[in-house]
Amino acid sequence: MQVKFMPRSFAFFLIAFVSSGQAQAPSKHAMTFDDLAAVQRVAEPQISPDGRAVVYTVGAADMDTNRIAHNIWIVSIAPGSQARQLTQTGHDTRPQWSPDGKSIAFLSGREGAPQVYVMPAQGGTAKKITSLSTGADNEKWSPDGRWVAFTSSVFPDCADDACNRARDDAAEKSKVKARVYDHLLYRHWVHWSDGKRSHLFLVGANGGAPRDVTPHADYDVPPDERGDANDFAFSPDSKEICFTAVTDRPEATSTNGDLFLVPTSGGEPNRITSNPGFDGHPAYSPDGRFIAYHSQKTPEYESDRWRLMLYERAGETHSEVASSFDRNVDEIVWSPNSKEIFFTAESEAEQPLYEIAAAPGSTPREILKDTFNESISISADGSAFAFLRSSLVMPAEIFTSRRDGSAALQLSEHNAARLASIDMNPPEPFWYEGAGGTRVQGMLIRPPNFDATKKYPLLLLIHGGPQSLWTDSWGYRWNEELFAAPGYVAVMINPRGSTSYGQKFTDEITDDWGGRVYEDLMKGVDYVIGKYSYVDGNRLAAAGGSYGGYMIDWIATHSGRFKVLISHAGVYDKTAMYGATEELWFEEHDMAGTPWTNPESYKKWSPSTYAGNLAKYKTPTLVICGELDYRVPYTQSLEFFTALQRQNVPSKLVVYPDEGHWILKPQNSQLWYKTFFGWLAAYLE
Repeated sequence: MQVKFMPRSFAFFLIAFVSSGQAQAPSKHAMTFDDLAAVQRVAEPQISPDGRAVVYTVGAADMDTNRIAHNIWIVSIAPGSQARQLTQTGHDTRPQWSPDGKSIAFLSGREGAPQVYVMPAQGGTAKKITSLSTGADNEKWSPDGRWVAFTSSVFPDCADDACNRARDDAAEKSKVKARVYDHLLYRHWVHWSDGKRSHLFLVGANGGAPRDVTPHADYDVPPDERGDANDFAFSPDSKEICFTAVTDRPEATSTNGDLFLVPTSGGEPNRITSNPGFDGHPAYSPDGRFIAYHSQKTPEYESDRWRLMLYERAGETHSEVASSFDRNVDEIVWSPNSKEIFFTAESEAEQPLYEIAAAPGSTPREILKDTFNESISISADGSAFAFLRSSLVMPAEIFTSRRDGSAALQLSEHNAARLASIDMNPPEPFWYEGAGGTRVQGMLIRPPNFDATKKYPLLLLIHGGPQSLWTDSWGYRWNEELFAAPGYVAVMINPRGSTSYGQKFTDEITDDWGGRVYEDLMKGVDYVIGKYSYVDGNRLAAAGGSYGGYMIDWIATHSGRFKVLISHAGVYDKTAMYGATEELWFEEHDMAGTPWTNPESYKKWSPSTYAGNLAKYKTPTLVICGELDYRVPYTQSLEFFTALQRQNVPSKLVVYPDEGHWILKPQNSQLWYKTFFGWLAAYLE
């Protein structure tokens, strides 16, 4: 259920010039969907081994093809350097430097299924080094430069690509499309299980026949449920790969991801962790002595604290590095001397970079402070970092800094001209007392052309997860600045259950979905109305997605204080949700059992239990969902809409047959925003 929302669109606007040739400051306007869609999506930075350049991707929304086109760019870290585009196909992602810095491997779908390509570091003709019918993903160089590892979803009992191709072709040609299962998990996010597993492969740097490193494995590398490309890594001598896999059954109830070692020459994987929670993101120390990784202790709880762990290869021992650090360790990067570890961790709406000595009992310190940073890479000599930095008023751009976090420098400016003409206000953080007197943080964004003497409607935005948070970072699906643009005070509150405020704060939503969270939110609205004189307490709106959608459904059945509500992919009936969702560990943990072992909680925390109150409050409600949403099945939204309609509550339903939990296609996003703002305007003006 972990979800963070954001939107996009595309349109370019001109900067006016006076006749003398000098630039005239552009007049600013409120953000529109076209402005948001025109934003270039900078991502996937990788600093070169010599620290002199950064390669990365730029995504651009293409309304005609209804997709995001991605190309690879490069920029030197020398002052005044201009970024340069290396590829033009619109299908290129994940650039990865070769260890000698002479080549770049990347993924491209330019000929159909994504494959691994390699091109000269300065650009030029790219060579395709894989041609599997099942495609390729998550490519990584071996440290000796001889191999490229990648993953591909294959049938475990197929010995070669011809077998996979024949089986896929037969399924495509068959008139029978029935799906037959005898176990859980049979579907996930937006896809049904077809019997394939993501296996780990090796291919020569110059191409050749790929070799399956995990042949016949009936598990996914990385784990389909919770994994990513950081869940496997080469040893420094290139003789071994450490990867994460979930081997427990049924997968729908297990968060037990373990670390395995497998020789690159071939052999059976060897499990090296026995922790009942998830162990992932392995990273070898450059001297080969240790594997750092992050770990969750509590089984079947996807939002337990991520701890930084060390595995000593010689002694086969595990130890925790920062036991008192009450935040979630995410990306892990070693210093070249193997004495320090750098990692990112969200903290109170920001995401600093931390440094810590690679020894048990160490204490981390922030080296990139009070900012939101991600996608960290380090030069081979350890002198410089490259990373993404964004904020609510700045889309992600490429930055570099010294090893100690000083001298942070912005290298790319793909969106500077666009931002110069858009009137946006930075977020204003605030703290207040929530349920039980607990301190809760929120952020407020004033509308464009703000006038303190006027009164503005308040739009409360409720995040998904629920174990997630609003951050001071740019969004491409739900964009907080765009929500404020029509003239609303946008308010984002991180109530009980939110991450980055300590594990206790996160845990306090367990078996309390509509309790302290609801009180935190309502007290937050009261606080904003009382503190900010320009907020009109009589014109309140609320919108949320996933768990945020659940809370909208809860508000609709528990309060009449809002003039208008918007529920995206909201959970409405907890028992029905349990029977149709995929990751059952989530429901079983947060509801403290199953519908038959703890039916009281499923009933108590279901908005459907209180459906009769919809007629009492009659709050106009917009309901949005995607038919391919297997996390919160769209029937939850249908049930909610039916209850609204049968009680004559003003309501509208929007169903996307080609979208899942998120609305991703540009034209669909355009309709989403148009409908969203139209619904608010009808009841707030």
